[in-house]
Amino acid sequence: MESYLLDWANLLLRWVHVITAIAWIGSSFYFVFLDSSLTPPEDDDLKKQGVSGELWAVHGGGFYHPVKFNVSPPKLPGHLHWFYWESYSTWLSGFSLFTVSYLWSAGTYLVDKSRMDWAPATAVVAALAFLVVFWLLYDAICRVFGQRKNGDAIVGALVLVLVCMASWLACHWFAGRAAFLLVGAMMATAMSANVFFWIIPGQRTVVADLKAGRPVDPIHGKRGKQRSVHNTYFTLPVLFSMLSGHYSFTWSHPQNWLVLILMMFAGAAIRQFFVMRHGFKLGRNAHPWPYALVGVLVLVGTIFWLRPAPVDAITSEAAGAVSTGAGSHFGYEKVQAVLQERCVQCHGPEVQMKGVRLDTAEQVAPRAQLIYQQVVLQKLMPMNNATQMTDAERDLIARWHAAGAPVQ
Repeated sequence: MESYLLDWANLLLRWVHVITAIAWIGSSFYFVFLDSSLTPPEDDDLKKQGVSGELWAVHGGGFYHPVKFNVSPPKLPGHLHWFYWESYSTWLSGFSLFTVSYLWSAGTYLVDKSRMDWAPATAVVAALAFLVVFWLLYDAICRVFGQRKNGDAIVGALVLVLVCMASWLACHWFAGRAAFLLVGAMMATAMSANVFFWIIPGQRTVVADLKAGRPVDPIHGKRGKQRSVHNTYFTLPVLFSMLSGHYSFTWSHPQNWLVLILMMFAGAAIRQFFVMRHGFKLGRNAHPWPYALVGVLVLVGTIFWLRPAPVDAITSEAAGAVSTGAGSHFGYEKVQAVLQERCVQCHGPEVQMKGVRLDTAEQVAPRAQLIYQQVVLQKLMPMNNATQMTDAERDLIARWHAAGAPVQ
C-alpha cells in the first residue's frame, strides 16, 4: 500500500510541478524577450513619463502595447501584478517531488554503494547540503564580482566552474540518475532563491519608495535584472537534468559527470543564442549564430562519444536456438539463478515492487521483454545496481532474450 500511495503522490506532484514550471519559465522567457525587443518610444507623452522602451505585438486576435519605464513610473497604478508565485510553487512542488521520489527511499534511489557506501540518512543530509551550499557560493560570487567592471563575464566563468565541481561531486557521491536530478535541483533552488532574496525584495523596496515619495535607487532594478538573466541561462540545463532520468545512457555512463556538464553547457549556449537573437533583429549586436553553433557541435560530439559499441554476434548457442526453434535447450536454469540472486529481493513473494514478481517461470515469461529492456538495454534494474549484477549476467539475459526467452 505504501508503494501504491507513493506512486500517486509522485504522479500528482509531478503534474503540479510541470504545470507551475511551465508558468514560471513561460513568463521568464517572455520578459527576457520583451527586454531584448524594446525600442525607444516615439510618442512624446511616453517620453515625458520616463518610458525607456516599448513594444507593439499581436497575439490571439488582439494588439498589445507594453512599455518599460527607465527606473519607475511617475505614479503607481491601483493594481500591480507581481510575478513570484510561479517561482515559489515550482520550487515547493519540485522539492516535494524530490522528497517522495528520492529522499523517502534514499537507500534505494539515492545511494549507490559502488560509489559511496554511506547510510541513507547521511546521503539525505549531503543531498540537502548541495542545495544550500551551491546557493551560498553562487550568491557570494554575485555579491563580490557582480558589480565590477566585466562583472558579468567573471560571474559567468566562476559559476561555470562551480557547476562543474558540483556535477563531479554529485556523480561520484550519488547514484547516477539521482546525481543528475540533484544538480538540476541545486540550480533550480538558486533560481528560486534569486526571486525570493533579491528580485522580489528589490521590487518591494521600489514600490515602498514610490508610495512614500522617496527617490528610487536604480540599483534594485539592476540587481533584479542581473539575477533574472542568470535564471534564464540556468533554465535549459535544469530542464535537461530533469528529463535525463528517462535516458539511462546519459547518467549510467562511466564518465556521467562529463556527460552532464557537456549537455548543460550546450543548453546554456543555445539559450544565449535565443537571448541575443532579438537584439540582433533590432541591430543592437552581431548575429549570435556562433553560440548556437557551439551548442549544436557539443551536442553532436556528445552523441558521437556516447554511441553504443558494436553488438557482438549472438553466441552459437543462442543462434542455434533461434534458427532451430530449440529454445528450450538454452538453459533457463542459469537465467533463473541470476533472477533469484539479483532480482527476487524486490520482486518476490514477500516484496513485489511495482506489483512485479520474478520468482517463478510463470511470472517471468510474460515479462521477458520488460526484463530485457530494464536489465540489458536501459540498465535501470537492479535499481542503482544494488545487488551488483555483473555485465556477464546482463549478457546472459540478452542471449536468453535473443533465443526466444524460454522458461522451460
